[in-house]
Amino acid sequence: MSYLTNFPNGISSNGSPVLGGSLPATMGNYYFVDATSGNDGDDGKSWDTAVKTIAQAYSLVVDGNDDVIVLSTYATHTLTEMLDITKSKVHFVGDGFGRLYGQAAKITLAGAVATDIHMIRNIGVRNTFSGIKFQPANTAAQTTGGVGEGGEYTVYSNCSFEAAKLGTTGYCDVLLNGDSTHFINCSFGTTAAPVTGNYVRACVLCTAGGVAGGAASSHDVLFQNCKFFKHAGGTTTTFVTIGASADLSRGFMEFENCSFIANKTGSVPAVAIACTSSLTSGQVLLTGKTVAYNCTKIATATGVISALPAKAKVQAAMIGIQAT
Repeated sequence: MSYLTNFPNGISSNGSPVLGGSLPATMGNYYFVDATSGNDGDDGKSWDTAVKTIAQAYSLVVDGNDDVIVLSTYATHTLTEMLDITKSKVHFVGDGFGRLYGQAAKITLAGAVATDIHMIRNIGVRNTFSGIKFQPANTAAQTTGGVGEGGEYTVYSNCSFEAAKLGTTGYCDVLLNGDSTHFINCSFGTTAAPVTGNYVRACVLCTAGGVAGGAASSHDVLFQNCKFFKHAGGTTTTFVTIGASADLSRGFMEFENCSFIANKTGSVPAVAIACTSSLTSGQVLLTGKTVAYNCTKIATATGVISALPAKAKVQAAMIGIQAT
């Protein structure tokens, strides 16, 4: 069998270009991770010589070189400690079939790893993640979010985020502290496992300085064609929480063609997007066909602005324009 090798620009070993978006064209190098059969003693430059762990592949990439880490899609990639991404222009590629959720390339961190506040922390510039399911199981008391995003111009496409600690106020699937972060066709949370009580357990939490070494606060963030899922055990849980007005310091956070969907067998969340105080410098903008289902309101705080078309009739179960 002829496997992909380390040619630039997405060229396969038989001279044909890699199509379908699975592997990006790049002047950098490709490093392959086979969680089942790989060997961290190999060079990682083809599937035949794949490394076993993401940590080893990350140690091989060069800062700023547009190197690509390709993850096998038939096994879970288990981290033993937080993957701390400080290099820039590094690209992680998993399931290349365009799934919104249910990606076969999964990353997890198991156990009570005491020093790890995230499963993955990204504070690099122009890094990308594509076709990956982030599913941490770390239960350490100080763990605040599955993925800690504090970088600049990061892109997540066709990724899903499902974290643990559903009964913990202040925990989240993504702790967002990034500058100009872009989420495309991503899903957050789950309708299966319930938040076990009246906890403020967000899918996405914005808090200035929450991701150590990251941006000062979130701004110019775009969620495009994303789904936010919730099985609520109480009314206080949220899909998105902005902790204080300074946590969205300037610019915008836009939700374009997004859906906030709560499981009807649980409680009904009071709001989809919660702000503990009025937004004073940044603003949340709802555009396209954004809706909330089985949720009392999109938001109540000043600074959440609806640019959605007016409806002749808005049903209580599908609130698309209640914002201030």
